[in-house]
Amino acid sequence: MGDQGHDHTHGHDHTHGHDRADGHGPRAQAAGTGRRALLGAAAGGMLFLAAAPGTARAATTATAAAGGSRALAAGGASRTSLITRGTTLVHADLHNHTAMSDGDGDPALAFASMRGAGLDVAALTDHSGVFTIGGLSSSEWRRTAQLADAADVPGVYTAIRGFEWTHALLGHANVWFSDSYVDMSLAPGMRAFFDWLDDKDAVAGFNHPGREVLRFDEFSHHAAAHDRMVSLEMFNRTDDYLFEGWSSGRSSPLVACLNAGWRTGLTGVTDEHGTDWGYPEGKGRSGLWVTENTRAGVLEAMRARRFFATRVSGLRLDATAAGVRMGGQLPLTSGDVRFRVDLDRGAEWAGRPLDIQVLRPGTAAPEVVDVVTTTAGRITEFTVPLDTADGNWVVLRVSDPARANGSPGPAGHVCNDWGVAYSSPWWLQG
Repeated sequence: MGDQGHDHTHGHDHTHGHDRADGHGPRAQAAGTGRRALLGAAAGGMLFLAAAPGTARAATTATAAAGGSRALAAGGASRTSLITRGTTLVHADLHNHTAMSDGDGDPALAFASMRGAGLDVAALTDHSGVFTIGGLSSSEWRRTAQLADAADVPGVYTAIRGFEWTHALLGHANVWFSDSYVDMSLAPGMRAFFDWLDDKDAVAGFNHPGREVLRFDEFSHHAAAHDRMVSLEMFNRTDDYLFEGWSSGRSSPLVACLNAGWRTGLTGVTDEHGTDWGYPEGKGRSGLWVTENTRAGVLEAMRARRFFATRVSGLRLDATAAGVRMGGQLPLTSGDVRFRVDLDRGAEWAGRPLDIQVLRPGTAAPEVVDVVTTTAGRITEFTVPLDTADGNWVVLRVSDPARANGSPGPAGHVCNDWGVAYSSPWWLQG
C-alpha cells in the first residue's frame, strides 16, 4: 500500500471571534412581486458495494487554530489552513436571486444581507431569461453591476455580478465576471452558450446538475469552454446532488460530468429566492482558498478549482494529494498517493465522528475505493493507490455516517449517508 507512516502536527485549538450576525441583525424584506410564477410556467443503477473501510490507515492529529483569524459563526473554524500556506479561506455564496428575475427580494438589500450573515464573497445571479420571460433586462444587468460595485470592499468583502443562463430542458448555468449576459434569444442551446462563453474573460458553472431532463446534453464536452466551466454544484439549497435523478434511472451527475472530460471544481450554493440571503443554516455554500479577498483573487481561485462544497457554515476543508491541492493535477499516472486533510469547524464540532470517502470514476455511480474514519478538528492522513486505468479523477466526500442521505443512490452504496462537504477533484496525468 506504500507509505503508511504517521506525520505529527501538534498545536492548540483556540478559535477566536464571532463576526457573523446570529439572526438578530438586519434582514432583507421583500420588495415587489417576484417573477417565479412566470419562470415556472415557462419551465414546463448499478449496485455498488464499497471497498472495506480501513484499507488506508488514518493518522489523525489535533489541529492548531491560527490566533486572530475570524470565525464565520459560533463554532466556526479558523480561516488558516494547517497543511498549506499562501492562501486564506473565504466563505462564499455564488448563486442568489432577487425580484429582478424570479426571487422575492429587493436587490438593493441582498449584498448587505450576505455580508451581515458573515459571508466573505457573494454574487447576484438573476436569470437571463427563460424563452425571454421573467429574466434580466439590460437596465437590470447594469443595476446589478452598480449594486456589486457599491458593496465591494477589496480585501474585506467581494461582491460579484453574475447571471444564470436558463434553459427549461437543458439546464441552468451561472456565469461570473462577464461584462455582458446572454439569454436564449442568442444562445438557445449548449453549443451556442459555449460559443458565446469562449471569447469572454469569464468563468461559468453547471447548476443543480441533473434537475433538468437533458442534463446539458448529457454533459457533452466542448473544448472551447473547457477552461471556463469551472464548477459543478453538489449542494443546491439543502439538497445533495450526488445521486440526483437516480430514482428515475439516471447516472450520478458527478460521474457524468467528470467522465465526459470536464474539469470542474465542486461548489455549494443557497440558490436563494427569498429575502434571507446568507442566513439559512443547512443550505449549500462554498469555501474558496484565495491569495486575497478581491475579485481578482476570487477569480484566480475559481480558475484553479481551489474550493470546496459544503452545506455547513463555518467549515474549513483543505486537502492535498501527493502535495497537490484540490483542483490540481497529480504528477503521476499510477501509484500510491498520500492525502492530507485539514477538517475543522471549531469547538462546537470538536471530536465529531465523520467519514472521508474516496470517490473514483464509476459507470453510473462513483466507486468508493476507501473510507477513512476521522473526527472534526483533526488533520487526517492516509494513502490510496490510484491508476489512470481506473479513471483520471478522484474526489473526497466528507460525510456524517449517523445521518441518512435524503437523495440516496444504489442500495448499499456508502454515499447513502449525509454529505457534509466535497473537495474539488484532482486529476491524474494521462
